[in-house]
Amino acid sequence: MTKTRRVILVTDGDEYAAKTIQYVADKFGGRSILQSQGNPTILTGHELVELILQTPYDPVFVMFDDCGLLGEGAGETALKYVATHTQIEVLGVIAVASKTHATEWAKVDVSIDRFGDLTEYGVDKSGLKDVELGRISGDTVYCLDELELPIIVGIGDIGKMARKDSVKNGCPITMKAVQLILERSEKHESDKGKNIDFT
Repeated sequence: MTKTRRVILVTDGDEYAAKTIQYVADKFGGRSILQSQGNPTILTGHELVELILQTPYDPVFVMFDDCGLLGEGAGETALKYVATHTQIEVLGVIAVASKTHATEWAKVDVSIDRFGDLTEYGVDKSGLKDVELGRISGDTVYCLDELELPIIVGIGDIGKMARKDSVKNGCPITMKAVQLILERSEKHESDKGKNIDFT
């Protein structure tokens, strides 16, 4: 039987993101691929998959970063490879907002503002509700609409947002995003095989 790993993708890879994701992964009993940290992403998708498959923990958190490059950069190339790999089950994506407003954006299923409130609008880098409904502007989000992903959760600059998401404060925004992804995943599993009534 082919081994698979359940993965949460994170569209940021700077130092703050790495510390936050490591903290959150530990809290949920998962593991962060620390080698995926980088601004921009250094490892290829193939290299990341190899590291993911070696990890005995669940879920596995992987970071991707384009360092502000417009279009498909190294982070997005790696993200697409990982997301479409046959041995990877993507549980969801934490889509991180950046200052690249009106250049790169993606649809999100829901956003979490820096106060921890869910919103149907996007959020900006500071974690404040944006004017766009159901979309977020970011650095490494350009390819997300091309992929079949179960849930995309938009948040502000991970680990920051006026220190409201700092490790010192327990990373409440990122924690909530992960909890949302895991809850959606569990619901999806429980719904499998059920007859759905659309009437």
